[in-house]
Amino acid sequence: MKIGTRGSVMAIAQTEYVIRQLELSHSGVSFEKSIFETRGDRDTTAKLSRQGGKGGAFVAEIRDAVRSGELHAAMHSLKDIPGNEETPGLIIAAYLERRSASDCLVLRSDRTEAALYESKIENPLKIGTTSVRRAAFLKSIYPGCETIHYRGSVVGSDKSRLHKLDNGLMQDTASGEAVGPADALVLASAGLERVGESSRIVREFSLDEMLPAIGQGIIVVECRSADPTTIKMLSAIDHFQTRCCALAEREVLWILNGHCNSPIAGHCIVKDGKLELAAAVMSLTGNTVLRSRAEGPLELPRELGRKVAAQLIADGANELIEETRES
Repeated sequence: MKIGTRGSVMAIAQTEYVIRQLELSHSGVSFEKSIFETRGDRDTTAKLSRQGGKGGAFVAEIRDAVRSGELHAAMHSLKDIPGNEETPGLIIAAYLERRSASDCLVLRSDRTEAALYESKIENPLKIGTTSVRRAAFLKSIYPGCETIHYRGSVVGSDKSRLHKLDNGLMQDTASGEAVGPADALVLASAGLERVGESSRIVREFSLDEMLPAIGQGIIVVECRSADPTTIKMLSAIDHFQTRCCALAEREVLWILNGHCNSPIAGHCIVKDGKLELAAAVMSLTGNTVLRSRAEGPLELPRELGRKVAAQLIADGANELIEETRES
């Protein structure tokens, strides 16, 4: 079985993890990774919104290879998969057990978190991120800091985010005007763990401080919906509770018609045999944060997602989301 993946260090590590799980479940079956350089990997300066969002930047080309039969399946980070569009001909056949969903702070060696708190907007320290969700939360956590557009793989090259942070390098942008250098980054905790860099974590934000992106910390494997053999093989590594949580979270994204530039957050857990889902929509300034929380049966994740999304809409979520759409 051939499984497609991006060429970043993190994506390769995630795919190798998927393959190890499959090998444990299917002795005697050969699995191999097939590496793709996606649009988002080739262009690390443009904003993701200009590349069709994370879906257009990191997912579309690999999906096309699955549809054509060049690949049996593809590994994705669930948070990279658009939640507001149909995917004809494809199905997520496996949701692997979720790792940490939290975000974390990484600092340049000559910086401290205390300095971030003391930063003044007149001469601010700079925190790198591509996420409008993270940027919105950061405005309330470190109000004197400035968030800057920051792209690239996490590790693995002189264009990686950690390399640029550690060496005080500027971030190129599509306009030709570089920004930075960054004093700190906010990254996904699970991603740093995957690439062996968890020691770089200075602070892990609580879910109350920074609610994660929908699907954060979840690896999925997608294949053709008309390929029952591959679906059956992948089902052996599917984690039922993670699947239920993911379906609840992504229903929020679907109902809100969330796009790549939307500051939408959500996280679902299983507690006492029930699903507990929290979601939020915020303004780009971080001054307005709408939150909704509810619980429901494990067997009805989408219904729970619709309930939480409906409350957010009633509170004005659609207006906040529209404000973030770029012309």
